[in-house]
Amino acid sequence: MTERAAPRIAHLNAAPYWLTLTFVPLVVLAVLQGGWTILLIPLYGWVLMPLLDLLLGKNLTNPDPDTPDKELFWFRLLTWIWFPIEIVLVFGTIWYLTHVGGFGTLETFGIMFGIGVTTGTVGIVYAHELFHKPGWIERNLGDLLMALVLYGHFRTEHLLVHHPHVGTPRDTVTARYNEGFLRFFPRVLWQGPGSAWRAEKARLARAGRSAWHPSNPIFKYIGLQVGFLALAFVIGGWMAVGLFALQAVVAVWQLELTNYVEHYGLTREYLGDGRYEPVQPHHSWDSAHRVSGLLLINLQRHADHHLHPARRYPLLQVYDEADVPRLPTGYPPMTAMAMIPPLWRRIFNPRVRAWRRRYYPQIEDWTPYKSMALPMPRGAG
Repeated sequence: MTERAAPRIAHLNAAPYWLTLTFVPLVVLAVLQGGWTILLIPLYGWVLMPLLDLLLGKNLTNPDPDTPDKELFWFRLLTWIWFPIEIVLVFGTIWYLTHVGGFGTLETFGIMFGIGVTTGTVGIVYAHELFHKPGWIERNLGDLLMALVLYGHFRTEHLLVHHPHVGTPRDTVTARYNEGFLRFFPRVLWQGPGSAWRAEKARLARAGRSAWHPSNPIFKYIGLQVGFLALAFVIGGWMAVGLFALQAVVAVWQLELTNYVEHYGLTREYLGDGRYEPVQPHHSWDSAHRVSGLLLINLQRHADHHLHPARRYPLLQVYDEADVPRLPTGYPPMTAMAMIPPLWRRIFNPRVRAWRRRYYPQIEDWTPYKSMALPMPRGAG
């Protein structure tokens, strides 16, 4: 497949991506004022951004993918500073609610729901960008952000399972054809930790080490999560622990909604003997919408991310519609639609069937692909 022959951008501008920091004053306003201001956080991410997408359309231009890191400082800085911001927002809000706020149950729930929208929409997306990079500082920042939502194993599951095995039975988060999100979500929550453990066990075995070796990052993930839960308890007792867990659940729910949308029904061709075709651009649902692309730091250019996982977010490419299946909108409306399985299936099952006819006319029986009943990939752990 070939990348879209779009005009190159002579000068990359980091400033538009910093709009994600506008979540911070919204959270502060909700914590201090309560009431209707609590609604501003989800309305901002789930309503205003899609409306701006409609108004401002798509960004179909591509930057130079060989731009050196030294020219991307302001892009990288944005992801580096988010962890200290997020930890203050999360634990500062928990302290305020348990010591000062005086809010009722509904308002308290709404505020922590808004925090979860923030840690999911921004924190997890930034963590994803960070732990794809080779530097230990960035990877550790990613681990800390995932620990703040009690989902540390996601780094292992994403790097060792999802990327090499997307579109195969080994990948937990490739949504099966006709699998509604209300079935997908509990399945992923149940299967994900065990899948990550098996992946690390296989990796360590190749190095001649036991799964219980201290270098297994699963122990690090658990330690960080226990540490943050303990900090919540010190701040405000069991109520604070519950509030911390609530925002984590909301954040993870958003993450898995995104995972659900990104690859729904898309599978790689089985070549026999435990082998699958290489990952291609058409194995991801893509979106080139401008504003949600800024909000999610180009996560929606997902096809290129799977072909070049280490490529920094401002350099991700958008592909021609002849090479990738495109979402009708950015991620936020798509994830909202995923919460209504009958509507989702009515819209997307025909798209998946059209995708099969377009890219795999040689496959006559899709039954084993629909149920992911094909053999596991060789060496999948």
